[in-house]
Amino acid sequence: AVLALDNGLARTPPMGWLHWERFLCGTDCAADPRRCVSERLFMEMADVMAAEGWRDAGYEFVCIDDCWMAPTRDEHGRLQADPKRFPGGIRKLADYVHSKGLKLGIYSDVGNKTCAGFPGSYNHYDLDAQTFASWGVDLLKFDGCNSGTLELLAEGYRRMSLALNKTGRSIVYSCEWPFYLRPMQQPNYTEIKQYCNHWRNFFDVYDSWSSIKSILDWTALHQDSIVKIAGPGGWNDPDMASIFVFLSQLVIGNFGLSWDQAVTQMAMWAIMAAPLFMSNDLRHISPEARGLLQNKEVITINQDPLGKQGYQITKDKNFELWERPLSGQAYAVAVLNQQEIGGPQNFTFSLTFLGNGLACNPACSIRQVLPASRDWGVYSWVSSLSVEVNPTGTVLLKV
Repeated sequence: AVLALDNGLARTPPMGWLHWERFLCGTDCAADPRRCVSERLFMEMADVMAAEGWRDAGYEFVCIDDCWMAPTRDEHGRLQADPKRFPGGIRKLADYVHSKGLKLGIYSDVGNKTCAGFPGSYNHYDLDAQTFASWGVDLLKFDGCNSGTLELLAEGYRRMSLALNKTGRSIVYSCEWPFYLRPMQQPNYTEIKQYCNHWRNFFDVYDSWSSIKSILDWTALHQDSIVKIAGPGGWNDPDMASIFVFLSQLVIGNFGLSWDQAVTQMAMWAIMAAPLFMSNDLRHISPEARGLLQNKEVITINQDPLGKQGYQITKDKNFELWERPLSGQAYAVAVLNQQEIGGPQNFTFSLTFLGNGLACNPACSIRQVLPASRDWGVYSWVSSLSVEVNPTGTVLLKV
């Protein structure tokens, strides 16, 4: 087993809401008061999360991304929120979020400037960690822009991890470390897991099928190096859920995914044991998207306490078969149809494929979780299963 960051946090993949994919770096509150990055946005999102079932479904973090800061540090060298957009400051916002039974996440950068050009944490790691702790922050997303050399990048991620732990406050540490390393060198995931609670491997997720597909393709290609490293305390982050997701944000509930593609994102983020960070406007979300993002059975798979990440076990033309070991000797199984045209297609496979032949030995009950829940009954070890899947859709099963 790989040693994880020993801060007792993120024993299952973190869940919450993050502003970036949907709201980006909107700073003109005069022109667009409901969509600019401001305390109003985060307070309203916290209100909705508490009132409309998101918190109770497990989404506990309200996360601020880039563009929250004033352009300069204060006279004591500390980071400060933009005074016009966050007139009450971050401490007041944290108190408000906490009063709703939620937790607050914040953003900084390992370099001297954030990706959007605001003050970074380089040479201020201890001070910034102490500042975040004094504000009552519960999660730090730490980006990797403008860091100079790879050595400075790695040193910065290590130093901020130690600085956060030194504050004595429980702060989940979300790193972009491997993403910024990968163009030049293979990340040392054993080391990264000793410092980070989750880490991003791939580009920002966009509100499109091609973005979701590229994340899945990349994950399958690199699964031999990344799957074994994930577990309680440390997780691979594919990025946000646009209908819904976190560090690989869920983009469900936005504009670019069809219903079948949204089902695919939700199902595959559960298979991948990915942090579930939604990036959408929860104030205006369809009942269908809400039902998918709050689906208890899917979230239970995602949050399974065994903490093993799933993996692709076979690919046949346009079909992919993935499995994830769960506690109680159960398995989650996903059948993904990558074809983008035509109608539903059938994929047939032997149950002996699953769990190295052990998942259904000598028999098993099978339940479909997505796109809709229903029991399929009991099957024997030698049975074959035929699954009908829509183009770009996924059928998620529990065996």
